[in-house]
Amino acid sequence: MNRSTIVLVGILGVLAVLAFWVTQRPGEQSRTTASGNRLVEIDSAGVDRIEIRGSAGTVRLERRGMEWFVAGPVQAPAQASTVTGALSQACDLRIKSIVSSKPEKHQLFQVDTVSGTMITLFEGSSHSASIIVGKPAEGYADTYARVAGSDDVALVSGSFGWTFNKPVRDWRDRTILTLERAEIREVLYRYGDTTFTLAWRDSVWRIEGRAANTQSVEGVLNALTSLQCDDFAESPSAGKLVATLTVAGQQVRFSRESGGTRYLVQTSSGPQWYIMESWRADQVLKRKRDLL
Repeated sequence: MNRSTIVLVGILGVLAVLAFWVTQRPGEQSRTTASGNRLVEIDSAGVDRIEIRGSAGTVRLERRGMEWFVAGPVQAPAQASTVTGALSQACDLRIKSIVSSKPEKHQLFQVDTVSGTMITLFEGSSHSASIIVGKPAEGYADTYARVAGSDDVALVSGSFGWTFNKPVRDWRDRTILTLERAEIREVLYRYGDTTFTLAWRDSVWRIEGRAANTQSVEGVLNALTSLQCDDFAESPSAGKLVATLTVAGQQVRFSRESGGTRYLVQTSSGPQWYIMESWRADQVLKRKRDLL
């Protein structure tokens, strides 16, 4: 055997060792090929309770009739689109491959009960399934996940860890006020001792008989049809009352956050205090000169 042949055999041997090492790296060796099957077979329409445990905390959601609510750690209406979107995704996780069946590798893929995000689904009083969502795969196009009680770590389509692992405030409905446009016939503004009314009169929006600026009024009306907050204040430290708006039989009160630039907002329909950034409040807090 000449020298060239010996060198070639040596190179092939090294390549064989490298190939074996690479295919045995965690996450590189799939036990099955892509199947497209669901990780769990559950009809999302039958799910009426969800519990999510992750690094952002534990959140409990429940459906009451046709509406979703946050049931813990606070009691509050939930943002329906956020809940139904997450539920639909949890029930339609598609398996691309099984990357490991070894329990000791669960932590590596972050599908263990400590570092993973566990989503537990209930139908009535029955526990349907628990899914542990782990870290994103390389490239962030897919995610590792595991059904609780199974050792199989699946690579599933999509990057969605953020869909489930988020604080309770991100599950809550941020709507302060919602109105139909036709309900809004006038808006009463009060700033301390100063009051004025923006009213729909003779097919024109007017203030004290003067025609208001159409573009400015449209901005106010659009904001009032779905007035949203930026956060929730459970133990508010409100400063002096800044302004009060009365519209469609509801009163909306604006106070400055003590020591800050944001507003604390409360409506006459309930005790909840909301936090609103200045730029958002400025969409409806208009002075007379802003509307004429």
